[in-house]
Amino acid sequence: MEPSARREAHVPTPREIYQRLDRYVIGQEAAKRAVAIAAYNHLKRIEARRFGRPSLLKKANILLIGPTGSGKTHLARNLAEILSVPFTVADATEFTEAGYYGKDVEVMVSELLYRCNHSVEEAQRGIIFIDEVDKIARRTQGARNGAGARDIGGEGVQQALLKMLEGREVYVPLNLTQAWNKNDYVQVDTTDILFICAGTFSDLQDDGDEARPIGFQRDGGRPKPRRIDVKRLIDFGMLAEFLGRLPVMVQLEGLKEADLVRILTEPPDAITREYRELLQMDDIELKFSRPALREIARYAIDRGFGARGLRAIVEHVMADVMFEAPERMQKTVVVDDEFVRRRLSANAPVIVR
Repeated sequence: MEPSARREAHVPTPREIYQRLDRYVIGQEAAKRAVAIAAYNHLKRIEARRFGRPSLLKKANILLIGPTGSGKTHLARNLAEILSVPFTVADATEFTEAGYYGKDVEVMVSELLYRCNHSVEEAQRGIIFIDEVDKIARRTQGARNGAGARDIGGEGVQQALLKMLEGREVYVPLNLTQAWNKNDYVQVDTTDILFICAGTFSDLQDDGDEARPIGFQRDGGRPKPRRIDVKRLIDFGMLAEFLGRLPVMVQLEGLKEADLVRILTEPPDAITREYRELLQMDDIELKFSRPALREIARYAIDRGFGARGLRAIVEHVMADVMFEAPERMQKTVVVDDEFVRRRLSANAPVIVR
């Protein structure tokens, strides 16, 4: 689609964004609603600026907090596809304060620019997803006024990100392989770039006595997640100025067994649908029993993999079937819970990337 045609396209409402997210993102109802509202307000702000109308709308970057495998990256990636804007993922741990060995924060804008074939106009309305943002928390907790040892990979990165999150014109390298050469650069305005930061903040998920269940509970003994507020994030080591530029804070919940079973089967890009299509090419009908899917989901929960580990688990379970597939043409293969348990109890470990 041409950029001009995309700009004239219908701006989806929060409900439309939510419904399209709901096809690919299982569970996390509150998170999907919050992200849909933030995205819609962001689009309205861009439209107001494009037509030169005076507006009081401020930039609403998003902070996603949730355990590993809860769908933070998946949610942001699908949002970018729904809005038809360029999207890039940056790992916060790769960046350092300017002047030190490591990536400058401007490189993440350069990566977004590369995704849209160096179209500055398209990049300026894209989405940058910054993962592992909890890993750049202040490490020098002794000095709250900025004095003391420099924290080039933690507090320094947060300070370097401030102007980009707020919206400024920054100079970014054109060539990603020569990021240190500032001779070839281009000016990009980050005012309309939506930043989505995400982190597990695992030390804050279940600390304190409030998070520990006492006695029996109606939900089977599962502790209720504690809400993480700005004060706790500041105590964790995040700068107040940094959090102030992430006004939309969304806390995702850990996925339950039923959610993982739905992820395995319901989305259009579900992994079980993919394997059925692969085996259909060999004229084989593949079926997964419900107990088998629950066994896979239970294995992912027990090892803390979450939804991220489902593909690796299914690939491990299906290894022998895929190896023998060309020899079983015109047959039906049923994967049951006993087969899954036998495969997962093998000596070879399941490696989740």
